[in-house]
Amino acid sequence: MPHPTAPTRDELVAAAAKLVPLLRARSLWIDEHRRLPPDVVTALEDSGLLRMQIPAQYGGYESDARTFVDVLAEIAKGNGSAAFCLSVYASLGWMTALWPDQALDEVFADPHVRVSGTTAATGTARRTRGGYLLNGTWRFNSGVLHSQWKISVALPEDPGDGPPVPLFCLTPVADLRIEDDWHTIGLQGSGSVTTVAEDVFVPEHRVITGADFYQNVSRSRVNAPKAHYRVPVLVTTNAIQSGQFVGAAKYALASFLERLPGRPLTYTDYASQREAPLTHLQVGEAALLIEDAEARAHRFADLIAGKVARGEPWSTEERVRARVQIGWIARQSKAAVDILASASGGSSIHRDVPVTRIQRDLHAASLHAMITPGVNIELYGRSLTGLEPNTAYL
Repeated sequence: MPHPTAPTRDELVAAAAKLVPLLRARSLWIDEHRRLPPDVVTALEDSGLLRMQIPAQYGGYESDARTFVDVLAEIAKGNGSAAFCLSVYASLGWMTALWPDQALDEVFADPHVRVSGTTAATGTARRTRGGYLLNGTWRFNSGVLHSQWKISVALPEDPGDGPPVPLFCLTPVADLRIEDDWHTIGLQGSGSVTTVAEDVFVPEHRVITGADFYQNVSRSRVNAPKAHYRVPVLVTTNAIQSGQFVGAAKYALASFLERLPGRPLTYTDYASQREAPLTHLQVGEAALLIEDAEARAHRFADLIAGKVARGEPWSTEERVRARVQIGWIARQSKAAVDILASASGGSSIHRDVPVTRIQRDLHAASLHAMITPGVNIELYGRSLTGLEPNTAYL
């Protein structure tokens, strides 16, 4: 049944803000154990935030892009790994709504369900009676340690005539083998481990084609008519992901200013760093970068909302512009944090000082292949000069 009274944006943002103290308190544990602790997972469940991209017929909220920007910004003020995991659950939950209703009945039977996965086609699928046998290895499965379901992409072993079309397979995480290989300097708690499938049976109703996936052809009779699910997949996921960059940068600025009073600039005559003109320039530039990143994220989200309300299709040029948004937001946010980290002094290298963790997390997130600023800026430049995109991932 549809949720009769889905929380407002303000209510969901407030629910996210309530988690910030817990997330900050657990940050060292999260990095040390390379995953989210049970109390954080439970708190996410209790907050209702995991319902934001569950279809309404299963009690979900089908929240809009602006709500996700603001909610993920709040979570990132607590912990970057938690924010990254939540953004994955939201993105993959939205994607899952494209599957047939029989598959959705299975996945969304759990009101706290979490779906993870990647869209890299690094597996194979062999036809068998009633479905496919899935084999392969998939890396960078953020949040999978706390997920019940996973999307894995494979190429058919017998594609027939023409080039092979990737198959998107929904499987229980319990059917896969986890390889504990996530040892990183950033987003340590995202638990983005490798998963392996060995002759895993995937029934027909839990498989859709890449053509359907990237063209937003929903196989759900309930979801297909909804404008919410006619936004291009990668436009939606980029909007969902963008808020965490803004929130992390805001956290870095707030923690820098909190440490500032009474801190001298060693080997200078400044008894307080707050009095130094250099500090004023650094803080001012960082703040402006953050303000610009947030404004861009909000404009991006509002653009999506406007097109949904008007029922407008997305042109190739609009998809390109949508992809560059998260790249530029990531660049601005990371630049702001780099300034603040360089201004934080030698004491900031201690693990209990947030700014270096934030810097490492943003560096890691900015290297995501769909987010990398340079690649996205090049794509945008090609479009502006009248060239066709050099990627199908729009």
